[in-house]
Amino acid sequence: MTAKILDGKIIAQRLKDQLKEEVDVLKKKHGRGPRLVNVMIGDNHSACAYANSQKKVAEYIGIEYDLLNLSTEITQEEFIEEIKKLNSDSAVNGIMIHKPIPEHIDYSKVADFVDINKDLEGINVANIGKMILDQTKIIPCTPASCMEHIRSSGINLRGKEAVIVGHSTIVGKPLSLLLLNEYATVTVCHIATSEAGKLVEHIQKADLLVVAVGKPGLIKGDWIKPGAVVIDVGINRVDSKIVGDVEFDSAKNKAGYITPVPGGVGPVTVVMLMRNGIEAFKVQIRGKE
Repeated sequence: MTAKILDGKIIAQRLKDQLKEEVDVLKKKHGRGPRLVNVMIGDNHSACAYANSQKKVAEYIGIEYDLLNLSTEITQEEFIEEIKKLNSDSAVNGIMIHKPIPEHIDYSKVADFVDINKDLEGINVANIGKMILDQTKIIPCTPASCMEHIRSSGINLRGKEAVIVGHSTIVGKPLSLLLLNEYATVTVCHIATSEAGKLVEHIQKADLLVVAVGKPGLIKGDWIKPGAVVIDVGINRVDSKIVGDVEFDSAKNKAGYITPVPGGVGPVTVVMLMRNGIEAFKVQIRGKE
């Protein structure tokens, strides 16, 4: 068996085309489309490159995308004031806080100052609460990307064994909620699972396996259930190569579907940010009608 590749670039293009059509309709109806602001501190090279890739996707879809670049000398209180200004600006429909940020600023604290209806990344605690209740379309971008890849595989999640390796607040935990909402039977593995010697036995039963830990080649191909859907969120640099958390070459001979690294989850994650921006815009427009 050779797995079918879940190509993130192909999935991303399909979604971009759908969102472009949606934005065109919104512009005709409301006279404008969404405007998003990326708040960045300093000029970290990789962060700037990622912001440029976001801008290109936004422009393709028809979304206005601005970068607010702040000094590394800014205090946490001053940073919060900048967020409040964007919250009160009716022309701004979505806000994201670009990482990395300086150590003297508490990311989790400032993130909660982002207006719940402008929270592009779904990181405000109120939006996390709404996600638990399945009451919001503003979903953290990487888990949302995972779900799009899962849908592209065609797997019916109802009653299936879904195993997530990694319980981070930005991927593992929110993704577990999304999978529960699809009636999957969800197991979340973490360092203690490995310490107890039970990681392999959980992986071997997985109809769907999602790995997001940041350890290259952690998951061996012979652990994978034949025909499983494998979503590799890991991005690791080994020598001069970018690799995932799954041993791709061996895993593709066991899995039914698998994401490559790079070119899997990443390209779709950016599109999910834009989709959140569109949803935020629609919520704000409805609030004015």
